[in-house]
Parts: sequence; C-alpha cells; structure tokens
Amino acid sequence: MMRKPLPNANRWLLLIGLLLTIVIYAPGLSGAYLFDDFPNIVDNKGVQPSDASLGSLVRAALSSPSSEFKRPLASLSFAINFLISGLNPFWMKLTNLGLHLINGCLAYFLAGSILRSIRASRGPHIQTTTTSEADRLTAAWIAFAWLVLPINLTSVLYVVQRMEALAATFIFLGLALYLQGRERMLSMRKGGSFLCAASIVGCTSIGLLAKETAVMLPFYAFLTEWIVFRFRANSSRIDKTISTIFIATLGVPLILGLAWQAPALIQSSHWSNRDFTLSTRLLTEARVVVDYIAWTLAPAPGGLSFYHDDYPVSAGLLNPWTTLASIVFLAALALTCWKLRKRYPAASLGIAYFLGCHLLTGTVLPLELVYEHRNYFATFGLMLTIVPVLASSPKPEQHETASSRISLAPRHLLFGVLVAYWIALTSFTSYAWGSPLRLAIDLAARGPNSPRAQYELGRMYILLSQYNPKSPYTKAAYEPLEKSASLPGSTILPEQALIFMNARMGVPLQDRWWSSMYAKLKGKKPGVQDESSLESLTQCMIEKRCELPQERMTSVFLAALSHERPSARLLAIYSNYAWNVLGERDLAEGTIRDAIIRAPNEPAYRITHARMLIALGKTNEASHEIDYLAQMNVGGSLDHAISDLRNRSEAQSGPKTPGTASSSSAPNQDP
Repeated sequence: MMRKPLPNANRWLLLIGLLLTIVIYAPGLSGAYLFDDFPNIVDNKGVQPSDASLGSLVRAALSSPSSEFKRPLASLSFAINFLISGLNPFWMKLTNLGLHLINGCLAYFLAGSILRSIRASRGPHIQTTTTSEADRLTAAWIAFAWLVLPINLTSVLYVVQRMEALAATFIFLGLALYLQGRERMLSMRKGGSFLCAASIVGCTSIGLLAKETAVMLPFYAFLTEWIVFRFRANSSRIDKTISTIFIATLGVPLILGLAWQAPALIQSSHWSNRDFTLSTRLLTEARVVVDYIAWTLAPAPGGLSFYHDDYPVSAGLLNPWTTLASIVFLAALALTCWKLRKRYPAASLGIAYFLGCHLLTGTVLPLELVYEHRNYFATFGLMLTIVPVLASSPKPEQHETASSRISLAPRHLLFGVLVAYWIALTSFTSYAWGSPLRLAIDLAARGPNSPRAQYELGRMYILLSQYNPKSPYTKAAYEPLEKSASLPGSTILPEQALIFMNARMGVPLQDRWWSSMYAKLKGKKPGVQDESSLESLTQCMIEKRCELPQERMTSVFLAALSHERPSARLLAIYSNYAWNVLGERDLAEGTIRDAIIRAPNEPAYRITHARMLIALGKTNEASHEIDYLAQMNVGGSLDHAISDLRNRSEAQSGPKTPGTASSSSAPNQDP
C-alpha cells in the first residue's frame, strides 16, 4: 500500500524553507545601496519625509522617478522605512526579506489551490474537494524551491526592487482569491462570481500602485481559467459570467493599451536612446527568455551578474545563430504547453505563467534588454512545472510498489541536487552582497565586458579613497573606469567619474575624457545615466567643489541637446547650469519653460520656474505658475513649496541659486 505523508509535513517543510531563507539572506543584509537605489531612495528627498503628516506621505508616494505612474505604494513603503530607521540600508533590505517570506507563503497557498482545483476538475463533471496531503506537500516544495532560487536574489537585496516583489504579492493574492471564487461558483455557493471579479480588479489596481507588472494579473487568471477550469460552469457548458469578467478585465484594457502604445512604438524616435530597434529587440529577447530558463534552473556560478548591459543584440536570425535556435525552442515550449494542458495541467500552467510573464517586459516595450528581477513571478511558473514531476509521490489512487519507488528515486535525487545547488549559490551570492567592495569586485569579475560593472568597481574605489591622491584606492580606480569608458555601449558615467575625482583632488583633467564625453553625447541621444552624469558635474561646480572649464561643460551640454526632442530632465539640468554657473538667467528661464512643455505634470520644474520668475522680478507670471501648482496640490503634497513661493513673491526677492529637481529612473551615481 502507499505510504502516507507524515502529518503536517507540508507545514514543517514550509517553515524550514522560511527559516532557511532567512539564514541564506542574513549575510547580504549588511550591504549598501546599488544602482537605481540612488535616484529612487538615496537621492530622492521625497521618500525621506521629516514627519508622517498627510502632505509628507502623499509627497513621498508621488516622488518616484522610475515611472510616469509614480508607483506610490512602493514609494510610500520606502518613506515609512525612512521614518522608522532612516536611510540605513539594512532595514530596507530586511523589509524586502520579510516581503519575500510573505510571498513564499502566498506561493504555497497558490500552488496548493492550483493543485486542488486541477484534481477537482478531473472527470465528466467538475467537483470541489479538499486539498490532499500529497498536494499540500508538493505545494510546500514549490514554495521552498522558489524561496531559495538564486535568480530571485535581486528582488530581495536590491532595495528598489521591492517594487517588483510588492507587485508580485498582489499577483499571488489575486490568483489565490480567484481560485477560491471559482470553487465557490462550481459548488454553487454564493459570492463566487463577485470574488472572481473583485480579486482581479482589486488586486490588479493595488498591485499597479507598486509596479506596472501587476497589470498581468488578469492575463494570469485567464491562463488559469483556460487550463484548469476551461471556462466551464458545473457542467460542460461555457460559463457566461466568467467570459464577461475576462472581456471586461482583460479584453477591453488590452485593446485600449495597444491603441495607446502602438503609435509611439513604431516611431524610430521612440528607440533613439537605445542600442536596438523594435525588430532587433524582439530577436534578442528570444535569447534572453531562454537564458532566463537556464539562469533559473541551472545557473553558472558567474552567470547571474546583475549587470547585463554587455548582452549582445541579435542583428538577425542567424547573427548569432542562437537567435533562431531560441525562437524554435520557445515555439516548441509553447506547443508543449498546449499539448500538456489536459493530461498534465500543472506543468502546462507553469509554462504558460513563465512565457506570459515575459510578454510585457520581453516584447515591444523599449525597456533594457535583461534584468533578473523580471523573473520573480515567472520562476514560480517554472517551479510549478518541474517540482510536481521531480518531487511528487504516487497519487492517492495509485498503489506504491517497489518498482514505483525505484522510478521515483532518480527524480527525487535530481530535485535534491538542484535545491542544494540553489541554496549554495544563493548563499554565496548573498555573502558577496553583504560588502559593497566585495560585491563590486565580484560583479566586475562576473561581467568583465560590462561597462556598468567596471564603472561600479571604479566608483567604489573612489569612495574608499576619500579623494586622497596618495590612497592606494585612488590608483586602483583608474583602470576599471578607463576600461568602462572604452567598452562598447558605455555611457559617459566613467568619464564623469574620472573628471569628478581628479577635480576634487585638484589633479589635471585629461583632454581625452572631455573628447570622449562629447563624442558619446553627440553620436547618440543621451540616456538617463548620461543625464545623471551631467547633473553631478553641474552640482559639483555649483557647490564649488570642482573647478571645471566652462567651455568644455558648455560644449558637452550642447552636444547632448543637439538631438531631437531632448528630455525634460536634460533641459532642467541645463537650465540649472545656465543660471548658477554661466549666470545667463534669460537662457535658464527659457530652458526651464521648455522642460515644462515636455513634462507639464512635473511640479518640480514649475517650482523652479516660479523661483526664477520671482528672482527676475516677474511676480505676475510667478503668480500664474503658483496658481497652477495649487491645482496640482494633491493631498497637500505641495503645501510647503507653494507657501515658500508665495512668501518669496510677497517679499519680491528670489533665491540666488534656484534648484532643479530630477525626475529620472536612471541611477545618479556620482562618486
């Protein structure tokens, strides 16, 4: 007879998985901020409120430079962290770890609900049942494996990716509630259809406040319905209520979204600051998605390098040849998903989740090509596919025999080896993340051709040198920065760091650094990292910490502005430079007007403009700007700024150096 699983084995396994995850990630909690943490948290004064007043919290919620949608829930969570423990990254990372553990529990409940619904849906009529002990144990293994996956590390220790983890929380919750609603409908209990609709609408709406990836929840629910329930009521007929729900929550928004985005996506100017076009991006993403599978299931020790700016773009189907091979593989995987949907629905659904997850970030949107955290929910799909196969026991209706135990042994052994490898690799990587210098050295070794990885190593050496020309770290900084500047696809960050460092130390600047900056800015429309670099140099000059030749700075600014439709942020930075460094106030005021035209809903630019107008004695024009700001004052978030401007206007005196605010999603990583 079949041996039953030990009572509560699933709970003990989940508890062990949660505790082990804490142990694995504990060494990494002592690390520092990294990359996009700077513009979103460290340099973002909005998420550093002085009090917990409504106005401060609203201002914090709307302060994210990462997206036009502001991601207010995630930003508000950073502000709450700051109010409790300041900018100490330990507590920020610890909060992320707690969120990851919560998501692990939700992954367990979702996996159990899926397995229960699949078992209940077999047979001529759909019936509900309780989750079997074997299904609970399999669900616990799915959650256990998902918690310790190395590829999920950046969603925990990379503070800003709380956005991704928090959005995933509501995806997990929404899907689990949807399954509960469907079970209610199938058992003829009240409230089932309402719960299905509310779970999709409610959890998607809240998840979108954390990150836009939550918009995929209706599609995941659609995939679940297609594979598990097949849109049926408690009979063979199609359930019209469910069909209506998906038309309203998926069909209509999809049509509206495509109509909104499609015109811009086909314009070449939309891709001008990228190293790829729409067609080459689609070709490249086929390879990227296949790599994600390898990085999830069997990552090489140096494969998860965090920085992937050196990832080669596919120029054609056979350039490189792996492009066509990847497309064929993904097509075969999609076909496998279709073929397995009836006989092995859990595996089919897992594949569908994984592929569906990358429809948003791996297709037509002009995002960067590769980021590991984009797999945070996708990896749950892969675990749902492989864990029931590798870790399963005989089904309740089957008898366990000696031969069945032998056939299961290789699979269990393989699963054990994989889990042990994932635990070890995540532990080693977490240890590296526990020290800023250790991490910089590790990532530079993993990405020898990554401009960002080499830049970060040089930047770390600069920080450790404390701008002392005699420090050994100073000499060590030059090599990785020079290497970063010379690598294909490099921004002007390394040149900016070299100029910044030498200027702070009073060491002569090299002409080739300026020439390289000019050539890069003239040859390609500046990206957000280029803008951050120009902003850092401008601020250094304003604060009298750097003596930089104005003719050089002006030339690189003009090179950056020579492209069609410069960004609002770049215009604002140049306005700041013109006002505070060049002393050309009319030029500065006119440029900030252009920035407002580019981004009319960004209050920071209007605040700066009003300050300039007051300083120029144009108080009537300033009053119009202040009135416009009052209309934008959601929840009192601009109370302080408006009050300050009115006081300045009444006194008819302006600031000597009105500041500008950055609204970029790029890392501001000035040394």
